[in-house]
Amino acid sequence: MTTVTKIKDAHAIHRRTIGFISLFLLALTGHCFAGAPPPAVLRSPDPSPEYGPPRGTLVIAGGGDLRGTEIVETFIARAGGPDAKIVIVPTAGGNRRSDGQLIVYSPDQVLASWKRQHGLTRVTMLHTHDPKVADTAEFVQALRQASGVWFNGGRQWNLVDSYAHTRTAREFHAVLARGGVIGGTSAGATIQGDYLVRGAVAGPHIVMAPEPEHQQGFAFLRRSAIDQHVDTRNRWDDLIPVIKKFPALIGIGLSESTAIIVTGDSFAVLGKGKVAIHDNTRSIKAGEKPYFLLAADDSFDLKMRTAERAAPSASPAPAAATRAEKSPDKR
Repeated sequence: MTTVTKIKDAHAIHRRTIGFISLFLLALTGHCFAGAPPPAVLRSPDPSPEYGPPRGTLVIAGGGDLRGTEIVETFIARAGGPDAKIVIVPTAGGNRRSDGQLIVYSPDQVLASWKRQHGLTRVTMLHTHDPKVADTAEFVQALRQASGVWFNGGRQWNLVDSYAHTRTAREFHAVLARGGVIGGTSAGATIQGDYLVRGAVAGPHIVMAPEPEHQQGFAFLRRSAIDQHVDTRNRWDDLIPVIKKFPALIGIGLSESTAIIVTGDSFAVLGKGKVAIHDNTRSIKAGEKPYFLLAADDSFDLKMRTAERAAPSASPAPAAATRAEKSPDKR
């Protein structure tokens, strides 16, 4: 072998050695080839939800008859089953009668259907008209152990008057933080939103309350405005002025016997009716309603504002109808 050949071989071995070392150092320092994200990105956690609770579940129902819809059954299951510690809040039904007398709620009456129809064994009632009582440690004892809270229907401003800015309100949120579930129907749905639709004391025909203290819900579902009974009371269009004034909100109009099940920033539709989605970021064609409808088993991503439909055909917005209602408008 000549000296030149030996030198060339030595150089080749040297180049292969340098190449190997370079590749080794790249791997060791965590550098990646073009197109691959760095390890720090791969390890970063998902951001917190912008709309729904970081933990727990919301069951938001549009009122009416919930039997045969699996809505209440889903709430109970998410709470941990019939033996879970569940709190029922009837306060939306009213704090005082028209003559000023306090309304007294009987636990036996309020809880009867929950025990008889659903077999709950550790269900309790929570109610007070007095926010000072609602701000005491003694009053919230049942909430601190609960894995589920359900708000009955009525007028949502009663819930605000009793519980807003109190220890009780904080404990409602704590139920979710422990991974529990909060549910409600009719007024018990609207109170879960950020903006309080139909919060006016003067009557539920007023969509946007003039009094500031009745414009804010409990915000379990943040950046939202929730209406109910939209089918039976022809309220399909009623969230339009709300979203026009507050374009950052998403409007959710719930039919009776229908609910959304919220986890994080998404929800699925459950029940017999439709859900109207008022989304200000959506392009609207001339003559088209500024909302669209979802049905049972459809889902919606609140952050991305995208729907995934169980059925291939889209549901158009309903045509205009008369204002006649099937039942007294109380919520």
